[in-house]
Amino acid sequence: MLIEVLKSKIHRVSVTEANLNYIGSIAIDQDLMDAANIIENEKVQVLNLNNGERLETYVIKGESGSGQICLNGAAARKVLVGDILLIMSYALIDMEEARSFKPVIIFPDTKTNKLI
Repeated sequence: MLIEVLKSKIHRVSVTEANLNYIGSIAIDQDLMDAANIIENEKVQVLNLNNGERLETYVIKGESGSGQICLNGAAARKVLVGDILLIMSYALIDMEEARSFKPVIIFPDTKTNKLI
């Protein structure tokens, strides 16, 4: 049996941009993606701590070291620049493997979105 478990989490980053006129997705600083074990085009769940909004989208690479967290397309209506987000991805894994699986969770500096 397969179950869905938390694979990766970026805990508390600030929105740096919201671009309504882009096709869609969330751009995340490549350094954060690498540290959290999230890849381009991966589906993520985004939780906005400021307004309670929850959404799903896919990831595109942001510039390394930029601290970029940019919601694009329709998702741009769910955030304001400066809002604090949790970004999570999940994986389907075997029940036995899930018992010992440890997700990657990172805690960037919320003001700069840089790794501490």
